[in-house]
Order: sequence, then C-alpha cells, then structure tokens
Amino acid sequence: MGYRTYTCPIARQCGGCEWLAVPYPIQLERKRAELQRLVDEELPQERLEVAEVLGMDQPLHYRHKAATPFAPAPKHRIRHGFYARGSHHIVRCDDCLVEARGMRRTLAAVAEEAAHLGISAYAEDQGRGLLRHAILRAGWQTNEALLTLVVNGNAVPRADQLVQAVRTRARKAGVNIVSVVHNINQRNTNAMLGSRSKTLFGKGRMRDRLLGCTFELGPTSFYQTNPEQTEVLYDTAIQAAGLSAGMRVIDAYCGIGTIGLCAARQVEGLELLGIERVEEAVACAQRNARLNGLEGQARFIAADATEWMVRHAADAGTAADVVFLDPPRAGSTPEFLDAVCGLRPERVVYVSCNPVTLVRDLAYLRERGWHADSLVPVDLFPHTKHVETVCLLTH
Repeated sequence: MGYRTYTCPIARQCGGCEWLAVPYPIQLERKRAELQRLVDEELPQERLEVAEVLGMDQPLHYRHKAATPFAPAPKHRIRHGFYARGSHHIVRCDDCLVEARGMRRTLAAVAEEAAHLGISAYAEDQGRGLLRHAILRAGWQTNEALLTLVVNGNAVPRADQLVQAVRTRARKAGVNIVSVVHNINQRNTNAMLGSRSKTLFGKGRMRDRLLGCTFELGPTSFYQTNPEQTEVLYDTAIQAAGLSAGMRVIDAYCGIGTIGLCAARQVEGLELLGIERVEEAVACAQRNARLNGLEGQARFIAADATEWMVRHAADAGTAADVVFLDPPRAGSTPEFLDAVCGLRPERVVYVSCNPVTLVRDLAYLRERGWHADSLVPVDLFPHTKHVETVCLLTH
C-alpha cells in the first residue's frame, strides 16, 4: 500500500509546507536521520541513538494560530493571504490544509468587512493606510479565539461595526471570538506587532488547555501553534525529568508558565520556580498558576535567568533538582549554560526547536561533565523540515 500525500493549489507560491508532497512517514524518518547525522558528527563520543520521531495520526489542520498581511487592492478592496516565498507579494488563500478549520475564512472576513466599512489597508511602500495584519489564535481544547488587528494608527475607524461584523462571520465559520485587540504598529519595520495594544472587545485574553491545565493567553503570549503535539512534547519532557514530590524545579525561559505548570499539576508537592525576563509574560504565568490552583507550588519571577542563576548558585535554599530549559531557535548561551551547571541539578531537560543549536549546546555541556541520556524528537510542524527535541542530560 502506498503512502498518502497531500496537495495544495498555492503550495509552490506560499512555500510554507515545503514537504507537503512527501509522504508523512518519510518526513518523520528524514527528521530523525538529520538529527542523528548532527549527533554523530558533533558528538561521536556519545554514541547516542536518536529515538523515533513522535508524529501525528492526522497531520492536518494542526495550526491554531494564523495570520495575514493586508495590502490595498483595486476597487477599494483589501488583499489578504500569505506572502509569497521570498517576497512581500500577497498570495490569496481561502483555506489552508494545516490551519484549524474556519481560521482562514475569519481572516478573510476581516479584509472584506474592513473594505466594506472604508477602512484602508496599509501600503508598505508608501507608509500609508491603516490595516497592516490580523492574527488569530483559536483554542484547541476550548471554544475561544483571540483576534489581534495590527493597525498603523492609534484608532480603528468604525471599530464597533468591524468587530461585530467579523465576529458574526467567524461564528458561521465555527470560530468563537471572545476578544479583539487593537495592536498599534506605526514603525517602518517588518516586525508584525507593535509594543502597545488596546482592547476593542472582551478582556484582551483567551483560554486554552494543555495536559489538564488551563492557560490564559494574550496577544503577545508565546504559545505553541500545534497544541495537540505540544501535549506530547511537554509530557515527554516531564516524564524524562523523573519528577517526584519535594523536588525543586526551575523552568527557565518559562514564558506564561506552560511546561512548569503542567509538571506541577502532574506531581503534587513539586516546588516550581519559573524565570522569565518579559514582565508581561510573568504576570500571565502568575495568573495561570492561580487559575489552576497551583500558586502554592509555583512561583514566577521577572529576571534574566542567567543573572539570577549566577547569583543563587551557592544558595542551598534555591538549588534545583531539575532544570527545564526551552530556549529560542538561536539556542542558549555559554553564560546561561555555565549558570545552569553552577546550580548543580541532578537532571537537565533541554527542549529544543533547532537541532543545530541543540547539538552545539550539548557539545558545550559535555565538556563540563554532562551526558545526553536520550534524544526524543517530536513533530510539531508536519510538512516542514522543523522538529522539536527533548533531551535528558545527567552529570
């Protein structure tokens, strides 16, 4: 029996799903083989065998975050869709195989209703016009969605009418928008979001659930786009950590507290400390701890994780049994890794979104006496080259 493949009418132009025509089992094996190649080349002494990639049963409609740029079109219409690969030319998309159903129709409704109300689209070559982007998050385990309108201005004309019209059309597409946020971006930049936001409808937040925990998300919160596989990723990391009651756990790069709070929920009596330099994310993590009744187990602080760990390395009262680290694609830094070593935890669980920087950091830690016990890849992005990896390290 042959493997099933998928087709998309704009796949060549969009370029987002570069492996869409590759059968999914072959995608998974390619990802495992590439990680194995990197390990064999950079860490030959480890003789570590990469586990099979944990993939999806149905690798479609997994993205619960979607976005569109806007641009002026003839007859006062507004273009929407995806940027073509390597350009800022917008390719129209009415449906997407990897986005949750109804999301693309909702984004199209923003463009069409804005045009109907005479709200202009932003022309980036001229720096004029209002509507720049729309970003839509939808819950995986909740019937809630958050819409963010990125606007080149401090006000959205006829905002109430726009919000009402878009919410009505979103409901027909199966998307329940519980809040709409106006993000202000007046800079000449490729960055999508500006630094200021106003709430147009609702509380400016939505909720979703992972591994039995409820999480509140705002327009700038980091939250994985594939929540179904995020559960697999986090559960793999938590099981690798070998947690038990009374253990002290540090969740570095903790964001809104997702992985740490999922761990605290699974292991009663765990002491969790989350460290994050973005104050807004820390405030959200603290709300999430209260939301899940875990404020007695979990504490979150706004600090640079490297500086905090260096200061507290000799303090027995803040020593860690386990450290979770989930850095950005650039990986960690030598200073941060040295600070982790200074805490002398029993185990480190490194969650990586970039195999290249993961292997680089593992080589650095190996020189300091750490050994990679296991490497388990998890596929959060089917039909692309990207893969997440959970690595357990012991000293």
